[in-house]
Amino acid sequence: MKILYGVVGEGMGHAIRSRVVIDYLLSQNHQVEIMASSRAYDFLTKRYGAQDVNRIHGLHMIYEDNRVRRGKTLWSNVLTGLTGVPQNVLAYFKLIEELDPRVVISDFESWTYLYGQLHRLPIISIDNMQIINRCKLPDEIIQGVEDDFMVAKTFVKSKLPFCEHYLISTFFRPQVRKDRTSLHPPILRPEILSTKPQSGEHILVYQTGEGYDSLVQTLKKTGLEYRIYGMRRSLEQDQVEGNLRYRPFSEARFVQDLATARGVIAGGGFTLMGEAVYLRKPMLAVPLARQFEQILNARYLQHVGYGLAADDLNDPATIHRFLESLPTYEKNLSSYAQDGNTDLFRALDGLLDKAAAGVL
Repeated sequence: MKILYGVVGEGMGHAIRSRVVIDYLLSQNHQVEIMASSRAYDFLTKRYGAQDVNRIHGLHMIYEDNRVRRGKTLWSNVLTGLTGVPQNVLAYFKLIEELDPRVVISDFESWTYLYGQLHRLPIISIDNMQIINRCKLPDEIIQGVEDDFMVAKTFVKSKLPFCEHYLISTFFRPQVRKDRTSLHPPILRPEILSTKPQSGEHILVYQTGEGYDSLVQTLKKTGLEYRIYGMRRSLEQDQVEGNLRYRPFSEARFVQDLATARGVIAGGGFTLMGEAVYLRKPMLAVPLARQFEQILNARYLQHVGYGLAADDLNDPATIHRFLESLPTYEKNLSSYAQDGNTDLFRALDGLLDKAAAGVL
């Protein structure tokens, strides 16, 4: 079956997740034409080549001081859209002339969705974002961030309406409130599935923002070993300062450090969080302010007892609370299990079979 696959470029999690699904589709002898924007395009082109990946303009967000700047984000997208939209139109007409897809799969990407709607093709959504709109979230999860929740819900609701089905990747299970919606465990890359978790003593830290001097001082005082990624981006080799080991980024080394960590300190992004949960590693999550999807992930992580959510890392008590609670988090995580990506792939196969039969 010929499949048109769209990947939004905001955040690398979409590209990493989509790579896993696309690899599976190709292994099942489907033909996949990919449309992606921004960093997702660069990432997927390296894997599949420019002949199978089409660049498309996409929205982006501007972050400052660990928070989303809505005003700057809006104006930046308006200005870049003046040049980006014509590029999208050209790519759109190119698709009409050259492609004949039978199904559209969208990871939160709008242009492939629009193509599917205009050509009356079945559209399947695969992402973690639709949980904001299509599930009922507990009051304690949205308490204090109601405005951010409503903004995010309105945006997500308008992004890909009226798909034939929504496959939502998630490690938590709120009540589904809309039909044509199913929840599935996090989509895991093969590098994670092929590694065996071990019980180590170090804490993995992944922070790309600036201004974490107080965090560094607190980590030094705990005496534990920390393997830190992202804080010093120009590194070419490890830098060791007492119990702190700053590391240049290497995917293989990062996965190994994650698999052998006692715990993780990072942001609220879903990809790393889902991998930590799968490997049963407790996590201290610090979501971007006003980015509700990250707030949701972090709060649900705490809600199910797999870790701690924090607004920032300025208070040393937050680090100590996380470290003291590690045994509790480890106990809660010990019962978590998922059979790789089998559950989602089985559901996707069923939907594609229906599409081939003309009943989706």
